[in-house]
Amino acid sequence: MKQLLKRLLVSCLIVLLSGTVVGCAQDRSQLKTVSSVDMQRYLGNWYEIARLPNRFQDHCAGEVTANYRQLEGGDIQVINRCRDQQGEMDEAKGIGRIVDNRSNAKLAVSFVSLFGWNLFWGDYWILGLGSDYDFAVVGMPSRKYLWVLSRQPEITADDWQLVEHIVEASGYDPARLLKTKQ
Repeated sequence: MKQLLKRLLVSCLIVLLSGTVVGCAQDRSQLKTVSSVDMQRYLGNWYEIARLPNRFQDHCAGEVTANYRQLEGGDIQVINRCRDQQGEMDEAKGIGRIVDNRSNAKLAVSFVSLFGWNLFWGDYWILGLGSDYDFAVVGMPSRKYLWVLSRQPEITADDWQLVEHIVEASGYDPARLLKTKQ
């Protein structure tokens, strides 16, 4: 009985310590957002310049846009569009919510609604912004998704260099970015 109790105690200690080590590692790799977002300047139409490959955009051949509009009550209407492989326009509508009111740089978005309830919220963190809100880099803490957005269908070479720096500094591999045909 003493052996069993001793093993249980050692196991619990190992689990607790491993959680501490993992917690410390996660703190070091914490994803940083921009310090402040003027949401009124951020709203409007954006062109996707590049993204990390993802399954829900596999059908998009090009002409990818995102439009953000403030709704009554503070939510943000999200309308994403792309031209699919057959040349048809595809559209996904969702809702965004600011989850960090101090900076407005952390949002949650949902594209699944059931009887008026939005389900399956995902992180939408603004990691970088052009000084004139001419481009944005958007990601999430898991670093599974990333988008580069611009107010114009193309981005300048100087802005692209800045974007690559933001992407790399945020812990993403810029070489994995898939450029979007606009």
